[in-house]
Amino acid sequence: MATKIRLARHGHKDYAYYHIVIADSRAPRDGKFIERIGSYNPNLNPAKVDLNFDRALYWLNVGAQPTDTVRNILSGEGVLLMKHLLGGVKKGALSEEEAQKRFEAWKTQKTSKDTQIMQKEASKKLEAQKKALAHEVEVNQNKASELAKKRQEASEALAKAAVEAAKEAEGTETEVEESAAAPAEEASAEVATEPTPEAEA
Repeated sequence: MATKIRLARHGHKDYAYYHIVIADSRAPRDGKFIERIGSYNPNLNPAKVDLNFDRALYWLNVGAQPTDTVRNILSGEGVLLMKHLLGGVKKGALSEEEAQKRFEAWKTQKTSKDTQIMQKEASKKLEAQKKALAHEVEVNQNKASELAKKRQEASEALAKAAVEAAKEAEGTETEVEESAAAPAEEASAEVATEPTPEAEA
């Protein structure tokens, strides 16, 4: 039986994550498997890998063949490096302590690199949040200035309308006074032109 270490897809259409499984090469991708040794979530930066290191190393040592993607994952987790170092120990090229020391140095370097990536990603998110906040403040200020301008224009229009209404009211009062004064003048003129009884005698 050809045994493979491969990924079994889970999740949904827009958010896929994978189980790292040991399976027969003839089995369907998401079908029956022998053992699950971890999970892989590529949606994060850096990608999150949860791996049973000892079991992955065991299956590699007994001849299980990883797919290309799983090989990259195992390399990133140091499983392939540990297999190589243990091979050197078996051949007598180095001691177990030396192999463990080299592996710990590699692991420290990888952890530092992952931390830098996470810090860089966090700083990018923070910078994006600052830009979004500044843009929102600018938009709110523009809206406030436009609203103030509209209110000022509306108040000026109301004041202008009030002045025009006052002028029209003054004009109407003058016309009423003139029309009321005209009959009185006509009546006084008629009285002045009528002859008195003394004048007739």
